[in-house]
Amino acid sequence: MRIEHVAMYVNSLKEARDFFVRYFGAVSNEGYHNKKTDFRSYFLTFEDGARLELMNRPGMEDPEKAGARTGYIHLAFSAGSREAVDALTNRLRADGCEVLSGPRVTGDGYYESCVLGPEGNQIEITE
Repeated sequence: MRIEHVAMYVNSLKEARDFFVRYFGAVSNEGYHNKKTDFRSYFLTFEDGARLELMNRPGMEDPEKAGARTGYIHLAFSAGSREAVDALTNRLRADGCEVLSGPRVTGDGYYESCVLGPEGNQIEITE
């Protein structure tokens, strides 16, 4: 069994889509719009076939995202090497993204950094 895709609601579909396309090499579909409910979405496909669905609809709640909370906490992307982690982290920082940690070796042996992506969602970058 495998995870088919992960989905997340966002306020700005195009901004979130462009972030994952620009920094993580995602390829986006043309988008979907249900005119009856005004639900909209994009499916993003990454190099290894993993998919992320970005969704939006009227009336969404947007509570503050505490760093330590139950539920999903981050999306993790493998950059392939420590050098690639460093380069992508530096690129994101230079473009104004907040770097929460790293790059560093964690206690469990991962080389990673963590940044805040669109709308305060945590993105982990590993080797």
